[in-house]
Amino acid sequence: MSISPNRDTVLCMSLAGRPGTFGVRFHNHLYEQLGLNYYYKAMTTDDLPAAVAGIRALGIRGCGVSMPYKEACIALVDELDASAAAIQSINTLVNSDGRLKAYNTDYIAIRQLIDRHGLAPDTSFALHGSGGMAKAVASAFRDAGFANGLIIARNYETGRALADACGYPWQAELGDSRPQLLINVTPVGMSGGPQEHELAFAPAAIEAADSVFDVVALPSETPLILHARSLNKPVITGLEVIAIQALEQFVLYTGVRPSAEQLRAATEYARG
Repeated sequence: MSISPNRDTVLCMSLAGRPGTFGVRFHNHLYEQLGLNYYYKAMTTDDLPAAVAGIRALGIRGCGVSMPYKEACIALVDELDASAAAIQSINTLVNSDGRLKAYNTDYIAIRQLIDRHGLAPDTSFALHGSGGMAKAVASAFRDAGFANGLIIARNYETGRALADACGYPWQAELGDSRPQLLINVTPVGMSGGPQEHELAFAPAAIEAADSVFDVVALPSETPLILHARSLNKPVITGLEVIAIQALEQFVLYTGVRPSAEQLRAATEYARG
């Protein structure tokens, strides 16, 4: 039964430079299915301090945080969970009586996917990207015991900083390196972006790899994923990441953990 918002409805939201619909559909679908008096809305802002102050002052229970706010939010919260403190990047705010605690459920999702897909710690990998999500991914692989990694980023400052923080070498380009696992954590291939039809790695590198992981969720079948599938390579998609991290956010906001079937249904619904 659909729930009509009322004065007792608990509000949750997300802040993103380019708001999407996945979180809105995912969370509101589960609220309805589980009979929870919650409502979720996606938003953006040009004034992050004011937006976070509004979350605190208006009693908004939870807020998902996406690019470009994942690091800028840190100075505006009261407490960092270990998942966020370890990598200095956040994607979730939880408001408890005006006190904001920050988490990183992206990191949690990546750790789960490493186990779920049976990735071996001795696997060599190259990670393309150096932003907030790249921090979560690289840190998750580091903490899972992956020692043979390589950070690929054209931005020298952020690329070297991420590589140094995680103990991996850095290169501006992949070049002749041929790692077993390729991980894209850039907007290349993202729907609506300037590079939506491009590959995040050269075809030769994809052909040489054993498997491919693209964190881009929209679309879930990015050019990189489609090319890897055409070569019969095992893949991990951004849809898997966004579904797990959204689930963990849902649990933080509501204290309720949906069943596996409810998660599957919500993910399918959220895809539109």
